[in-house]
Parts: sequence; C-alpha cells; structure tokens
Amino acid sequence: MRILGIDPGTVHLGYGVVDYISGEMRAVDWGVVEPSHRSSHEERLHFLYVELSKVIVQNQPVEVAIEEPFVALNVRSAFAIGRAQAVAILAAANQGLPVFYYSPTQIKQQVTSYGHSDKIQVQEMVQLQLSLSQLPQPSDAADALAVAICHIQEDCFSRWLEESS
Repeated sequence: MRILGIDPGTVHLGYGVVDYISGEMRAVDWGVVEPSHRSSHEERLHFLYVELSKVIVQNQPVEVAIEEPFVALNVRSAFAIGRAQAVAILAAANQGLPVFYYSPTQIKQQVTSYGHSDKIQVQEMVQLQLSLSQLPQPSDAADALAVAICHIQEDCFSRWLEESS
C-alpha cells in the first residue's frame, strides 16, 4: 500500500510518500512544493495543484492523507491553509484517490505518542520509524511523512478491530 501524506500550505506544501508492505514502512519520496512569493494567490493555488498532480502521477499512491488546518487565533492563516487543503483534495480526486483527514494532534499522537510534540520530536520519530539515516528535511516534508505514517497506523488499527470482532 502506498500512501501520500500532505501538509497543506500556500507558502510551503509538504508531501511525503510512504510504502507499507508486510508490516514495514519505507519512505519513497518527500519534499515541498513552493510557489513564488511574488505570485498572486490564484497563481500560487494553480502552481500547487499542477505540482501536486505531478507528484501523484509520479508516485502512484493508492490513498491520500491530509492534515486538517489548525485554527487558532489567526483565522486568515487558517483560510489560506484550507484553500491549499482544497487544492490537495482536488488533485487527489482528479486521480480517483480516496482522501483521509487527520488533525495535527491526532498525527502527533500516532507518530510520537504525545499529541503536543514539537516539530523536532516529530522529525526524530519519523526518522526512526522510517529508518532514515538523517532527519527528514524540511520540516514541512517531515510533517507530510508523519501524516502518511498516521494514516497507515490508523488503517492497521481499523483492520485489527474488524478482524477482532
């Protein structure tokens, strides 16, 4: 099973592709899509869509997992992230891929066993779980790998529950 994890953002959109085969996870690809800072908002969203569509075609995931926007005090930022999330959903939907959503706390809980972990803790646990020789960089890509790991673990747990009942 190949999963594409996405950490949405209009400045940096992180992506991470993880294979899960015979109980083992392996990182396949990760990176960040970065539109020009001088582009209009519409041009940024279009760029994100085109580049993310290329990642999907190149890596052929079977499912897509996306981090849900965290809404705190900055509503404007949350709307921008929501737009990037919508672009990611559209790119996945155009390839006929199912999309799953996870909160930042849920992702951190699954990956680090602590829902309020900081970025470096997430990077370290992603490195450990995927047997990477170095911390995955940049942090947006590490977050996207964490989204994919979270989805794999949630899927395994759901299957275990189904088999148990």
